[in-house]
Amino acid sequence: MMDNNNTAKREKRRRQSEKSRALILIGVIVSGSLVYYHCAYRGASVVSLISDVLIVLLCSLAILGLLFRQLTIQVPVDPLEWQISQDTANSIVAWLANTIGAAESVLRVAATGHDKRLFFKVVICLYILSALGRLVSGVTVAYAGLCLFCLYMLAETSQSVSQFLRGRNGNTDTSEQDIM
Repeated sequence: MMDNNNTAKREKRRRQSEKSRALILIGVIVSGSLVYYHCAYRGASVVSLISDVLIVLLCSLAILGLLFRQLTIQVPVDPLEWQISQDTANSIVAWLANTIGAAESVLRVAATGHDKRLFFKVVICLYILSALGRLVSGVTVAYAGLCLFCLYMLAETSQSVSQFLRGRNGNTDTSEQDIM
């Protein structure tokens, strides 16, 4: 009985986690679409985008503050919710340092010419990126990358897609298992 209860709780947490990841991905896609619209179609810079976002946030918070004051509603704000822990900050910086270090290591090995295959892979990737940069704007490439990343993350978190991929890669034929 206790095992069924724990399994149900785990399943409920997994579903909530999957829903929250899906909502985060939708938020990322919407935000990316707005950034793409602002930078590509309007031709505005990133500085303009950041200032527009801050102006909208400031005005929205001011209106909400006035509305809450008018309705005599107090909103408790916990400043600790807006901070990250020291461990989280350290892990973010460590990840960034490792990523930059790995890229620098690959480029250093490619530049020395000791590994010919790596050298040609880097040259081909840089050439493709250069040609792509001449064809479309950088914002378009970044937006397409963001969309592909979100689709990948959605496929990773979605249980039905994960089961489908596991079924295609794994052995799903039960008749072979019964014979052995």
